[in-house]
Amino acid sequence: MDWLITDIDPRGVATLCLNRPDKFNAFDDALIGELVQALAELAEEPKLRLLVLNAEGKHFSAGADLNWMQRQVTQSFDQNLAEAEALAELMMRLDSFPHPTVCRVQGSAFGGALGLIACCDVAVASDDAKFCLSEVKLGLVPAVISPYMVRSIGYRQTRRYALTAERFDAATALDLSLVHDVVPAASLDDKVEQFVNQLLANGPQALTACKLLLEHVATQPLDNELRHFTANEIARIRISPEGQEGLKAFFDKRPPGWQGKRRV
Repeated sequence: MDWLITDIDPRGVATLCLNRPDKFNAFDDALIGELVQALAELAEEPKLRLLVLNAEGKHFSAGADLNWMQRQVTQSFDQNLAEAEALAELMMRLDSFPHPTVCRVQGSAFGGALGLIACCDVAVASDDAKFCLSEVKLGLVPAVISPYMVRSIGYRQTRRYALTAERFDAATALDLSLVHDVVPAASLDDKVEQFVNQLLANGPQALTACKLLLEHVATQPLDNELRHFTANEIARIRISPEGQEGLKAFFDKRPPGWQGKRRV
């Protein structure tokens, strides 16, 4: 049985599906390796437009696999470091994926699973979903995912939930900005598809450029250098083939070429 299912539909929408429902989609070194490889390959797909990350079964992911954690107890520092570096690479590749990413969350999302959610551009959860930064319960810390959690829900809230390891519900995850929308479980797929269609309506090169732009400006001081950078970026995009097509389509009152026969 494949622990990770990868698919690309005719629209250029890729799906990465965690497929260990009997293990609550917990991940170990093998699944992490598969995810890293899949993200690297998908990032190079020329016709790819966006990525959906989801999971089979009742739960999104219980975090680290228990058998994997048991093996880690007997491993050396260097072995533990190598596996931690692999997890860090997974988070980095997902966070910096060149196309928009949408995360579909159901059931439980614990430990490192919250890092996967925080690394995606858009996250949608079912109203019965439960979340927990559970590491300190085991005498551990959410080290690898901590930068993405702090960026996602803020330093103050991360301090609370990482230190208490308390569970919180989907409504709280929405208030914290860990997820962007919460819907009944029966409507989860429809909501994900709604976001997919919204993203497909936009310029693919503009989406990639927008992700890079936001990554840059989020870490820079608001000074003349940043002002010149942003001005240069919009000027560059305006004269690009996609920018020209988008503006012409708008004034011609027709769909831009990247939408094909789709209507706005």
